[in-house]
Amino acid sequence: QVQLVEFGGGLVQPGGSLRLSCAASGFTFSNYAMSWYRQAPGKGRELVATIPSTGGSTTYADSVKGRFTISRDNAKNTVYLQMNSLKVEDTAVYYCNAQAWDVFRRPVDYWGKGTLVTVSS
Repeated sequence: QVQLVEFGGGLVQPGGSLRLSCAASGFTFSNYAMSWYRQAPGKGRELVATIPSTGGSTTYADSVKGRFTISRDNAKNTVYLQMNSLKVEDTAVYYCNAQAWDVFRRPVDYWGKGTLVTVSS
């Protein structure tokens, strides 16, 4: 069965760093674009970063540019999010997402259950 499992969340002080991992199974990982989303308390889900299936150009939300880096290791079926210079406003549940298209050109999405990142002193 399809699974996306996030690891690496926790408590960190402002200015600190954290690396999130997402392990995928049950589908052909290299055919899917991978993204990280986050949802802060009382707010909607926000796209943080995306990396194409080809491993080409990455995209980031303006709020995290220069601080976060998304990467993938197709041999390990894993996508990462390196977070540096963390701010209190980065506090959120972070979700891993996989997306491709089926033969009918309909989007196919898979989601992890999320991991909590708390930035506080």
